[in-house]
Amino acid sequence: MFPEGLTLPVLVGAALLDSINPCVFGVLIFLIAFMTKVFKSPNKMLLGGAIYTSVVYTTYFLIGLGFLKFTVSFGLSQVVYWIAAVIAIGAGLLEIKDFFWYGKGISLKMIPGAEKRIRLYTSKIEKLNGSNLWLSYLSAGLLGIFVVLVELPCTGAPYLAILAILGKGDYTQGIPLLLLYNVVFILPLFVIIGVSYFGKSSIRMEAWRKRHRGLMRLLVGLFLVALGSLMIYTIY
Repeated sequence: MFPEGLTLPVLVGAALLDSINPCVFGVLIFLIAFMTKVFKSPNKMLLGGAIYTSVVYTTYFLIGLGFLKFTVSFGLSQVVYWIAAVIAIGAGLLEIKDFFWYGKGISLKMIPGAEKRIRLYTSKIEKLNGSNLWLSYLSAGLLGIFVVLVELPCTGAPYLAILAILGKGDYTQGIPLLLLYNVVFILPLFVIIGVSYFGKSSIRMEAWRKRHRGLMRLLVGLFLVALGSLMIYTIY
């Protein structure tokens, strides 16, 4: 069922570490605080969060599916595999660097200007809420697509490595594994939404994220270096 070099623990581990990246956590905590303010009631916030998370899942899955289809169809699996292995190791070293010198020098970040754009779009959604609640929900879904795209430079290394490994196997075999990866990827999103629903302050969650972001970077970095090294090892 699994292509060479990939096991269930590796797949699940990559998805979890991908999802706990400080980039993802920081944006999500901000969005949950925003939804709580805009949608007023916890139930409406829960629905808005569920729509956002569903859109994130679908978008991330379709990006992976398209990438997988492209590499397999054009016979680029081996080339992409090598590139992904090198990127995984390089990205891992940058993440480890941020454990010791957070934000110093080169770091994996969202597309420049993305944070300002997110805040701009959320302010527009807040204005829409006064006229049409369902239009606000639709806008929250569209915001999910935008956030996934701008976060890819910061979060995409584990996903790229897994896609490269899946690309070496059978295309149809890779689809269920891709679905599983994305289910695991969104689990922490549901956890944060649930915690917020039951009254946990977004300010406290953001304080927790800042306190542990270096450790999160370290975990992601060590995993990426190990995964990239394993990918190169399996070639030989």
